[in-house]
Amino acid sequence: MNDIRLPIGEIAESVIDVLTEALDGLFAVIRAVFAGLYDAVDLVLSGPPFWAVIVVIAALAWFASGWKLALGAAVGLLAIVGVDQWVNAMDSLALVLVSSLIAVAISIPLGILAARNELASKVIRPVLDFMQTMPAFVYLIPALILFRVGVVPGIVATIVFAMAPGVRLTELGIRGVDREVVEAGHAFGASPWRILRQIQLPLAMPSIMAGVNQVIMLSLSMVVIAGMVGAGGLGGAVVQSLTRIDVGLGFEAGLSVVILAIILDRITGGLGGRLGTRTPKRPAESQPTDASEATDASDTEAEIRTASPARVPVA
Repeated sequence: MNDIRLPIGEIAESVIDVLTEALDGLFAVIRAVFAGLYDAVDLVLSGPPFWAVIVVIAALAWFASGWKLALGAAVGLLAIVGVDQWVNAMDSLALVLVSSLIAVAISIPLGILAARNELASKVIRPVLDFMQTMPAFVYLIPALILFRVGVVPGIVATIVFAMAPGVRLTELGIRGVDREVVEAGHAFGASPWRILRQIQLPLAMPSIMAGVNQVIMLSLSMVVIAGMVGAGGLGGAVVQSLTRIDVGLGFEAGLSVVILAIILDRITGGLGGRLGTRTPKRPAESQPTDASEATDASDTEAEIRTASPARVPVA
């Protein structure tokens, strides 16, 4: 044994103890808010008949990617009904949706901050590396102490585990916007907020949607781990199959997780593709096709040069 031992574990325990004593009221509020959100989403998914929920999800899949995805989603959800895992699947879907919504609401602003501030980027990147490499089970220990047994510690652990790709891909997308387009916005007198809202975010939308997709997928991967702290759903069924050595129950619950993962991945991917096709074109992509258009473009260019930059709006 080494004579020198770093007191990292003791420091972590002290920090959790201090947080528990000093911020117990805050954690109680967070617990109530997260539990309320989960109960509301779960009621929307589990309350109506299963066929009504399947119709809504199939319609969303049709809108995102066409009738083939809609048909596949309907067949997959009917398979979940057929193995008697519908209630568990809706519980898990509610946990994934709530966790993903909160993670996206945190990660996109952080990604914007990291893209626009170099110091913030240097601070945020190692934190994200730590969050992604730390085993997911470790998040459950402080979450369990701070938020007690139930669905809330599962939501908190899922948020911490899943938000990193949202931050990274948002920052990457904004940094990847052509600088000439941003400089044109500055030249026309647009404010930084307007440049972000009308230029950078639309052009970075495919990358941002890819980050949202990864957040949802990582959230779904935490379903089984969240089931170990009383979150229920498909994760609870998998944990129950482990304790009973029930191969059939484990396979049915695992198959249901796979079906949900495929449906969510294809829907978010399709929505990301639709949003990507609506992003504004870069100036270099629109070239005059004949002599008359070239003359009009040169005349417009001359008018822009003589105009006051503060009076020329950004398209």
